[in-house]
Amino acid sequence: MAADPPPPQEFGVAEERSGHCAVVDGNCLYVWGGYVSIEENEVYLPNDELWIYEIDNGLWSMHLMEGELPPSMSGSCGACINGKLYIFGGFDDKGYSNRLYRVNLRTRNGIYLWKQITDFKGQPPTPRDKLACWVYKDRLIYFGGYGCRKQNELSDCFDVHDAFWEGQIFWGWHNDVHVFDTSTQTWYQPKIKRGIAPQPRAAHSCAVIGNTGYVFGGRVLQTRMNDLHSLNLDTWVWSGKIGTNGETPRDRSWHTLTPVTDGKLFLFGGLSSDNVPLSDGWIYDVATNEWQQLTYLPKSRPRLWHTACPGKEGEVLVFGGSKDDLHFLDTGHCSDLLIFQTQPYSLLRLSLDCIGKNAVLLEKQIPWLPSRLLEEVVDKITFWVAVNHRQKKKATAEGHE
Repeated sequence: MAADPPPPQEFGVAEERSGHCAVVDGNCLYVWGGYVSIEENEVYLPNDELWIYEIDNGLWSMHLMEGELPPSMSGSCGACINGKLYIFGGFDDKGYSNRLYRVNLRTRNGIYLWKQITDFKGQPPTPRDKLACWVYKDRLIYFGGYGCRKQNELSDCFDVHDAFWEGQIFWGWHNDVHVFDTSTQTWYQPKIKRGIAPQPRAAHSCAVIGNTGYVFGGRVLQTRMNDLHSLNLDTWVWSGKIGTNGETPRDRSWHTLTPVTDGKLFLFGGLSSDNVPLSDGWIYDVATNEWQQLTYLPKSRPRLWHTACPGKEGEVLVFGGSKDDLHFLDTGHCSDLLIFQTQPYSLLRLSLDCIGKNAVLLEKQIPWLPSRLLEEVVDKITFWVAVNHRQKKKATAEGHE
């Protein structure tokens, strides 16, 4: 029939990893980079592989990339503007990076061509990893991160890691703001008009609502934080620590913060100050200035140093990351995709899911659907067949352990 699913070999998934980059553009999730543990060694994922997940049908595919390839790295900051994936910073075997790369994801010929941006104006940030960014008005706005500076580059926006310094080179945490304007290829540091900036940090999370950039948590020295700050991306005014109403998520780093609807952010996972991998999810409502914990989320799927991207109808797509404390047991990297629902689905979506899950029972009726609706139904059938196949495969593997 028209709704026959693809063969099982097409139900493969992207390789397990942590510290990678992921963005959504159109109907696809794109994943690049990161690392995995093999026999207690950290191995960076190939720099010429781009994994693409089709949101509608749930299928993964791998595409080889060409051009001026970034080195294989972890802790880079990835963001998408107008169909182009930008990768900045990161860490590899040679140390920290402050290079910027770009690739067009909307290629018409299937060729994904990396370009290192070298013809920029202005001064880029110092080398670093575990930073985060906001995307606003064709600009990439970077905040924080862990990296190195020369002695003559030390400033109030840098907190030195006392245990790591060599001669004139110091390692530590940043709280500076740097902007790359993609339309003019220009780096600059905005003049912060007023307000108290968050203290330096890395492995924090950033998200944008309207013209406001939010930052939550992260680590500096041995301290993990649970503070929330905002920066007006037009006037460059910091809010200072936002005193929220009611209950507050616990301190953490290596978590994610994702916009889900107008005025709401979804916080997920991370590593707590007592080194516990977290599986909790929270919604922050800007209008009420309140956090609400989503108590219905499963507590058996912790993630840290994962990625989270907005999907369709308020969904959040969480890929990869680790279920273990990376400092002590670096083996639990994940390859499964977690899909979190943060709002009620539309009636159409519920109907498509129902048909997709019951395709065998509805085999005779499905071909009667209008062609456009039939395409959506076929995608949903494929999605649920893939989900069931992966769940059975995972259960079989766990049964043999």
